[in-house]
Amino acid sequence: MARTREFDTEAAVSRAMELFWTRGYEATSVRDLTQHLGIGQGSLYAAFGDKDGLYRAALEHYRTTLAAAALRSLEEGADVRAAIRALLTERIRIAVGRGGQGCLAVNAVCERLPHDAATRRTVRDMQDAIREALTEVLRAAMERGETAARHAPHTVAAFLVTFLNGLLVSSKITPDASALEPLVDVALTALD
Repeated sequence: MARTREFDTEAAVSRAMELFWTRGYEATSVRDLTQHLGIGQGSLYAAFGDKDGLYRAALEHYRTTLAAAALRSLEEGADVRAAIRALLTERIRIAVGRGGQGCLAVNAVCERLPHDAATRRTVRDMQDAIREALTEVLRAAMERGETAARHAPHTVAAFLVTFLNGLLVSSKITPDASALEPLVDVALTALD
């Protein structure tokens, strides 16, 4: 008879996400994970396959929680500039509010690519979703005359995603929101 899983896998993934975010993939051992999650090694392997499987689950959890919340706030914003400013500044605050740990997705790219195709796909999917949402918000704003039409909405959206990635890397170097947030105003001139 198979044993019933004696732990909450969703809570374990959330806690693993925090540990990977704090330490990174390479610096987090299976032993670190089992101790942090309070589960045995066999349970970890049975639930997730291996450390890599748990890492994928943690990245997916990040995508469906924090990244999805950012998209919702963008889509709910009435004023495009205010919505984009809020999106960018919130991402800065999350990144620096964690003691300079940055963004889990950007950290994953910096640590795991170019050799980890699964991480590339997961992060690319996150970035594609943000870029597509920005494109739609910008397209609607251009149609309403809120922003200039100097560049195509998808080009401005791609610029903003690229800017955000650089900003999140910079947040690890300068974990100071007050130093990084003024850069958002410069990026928003792309809407003029």
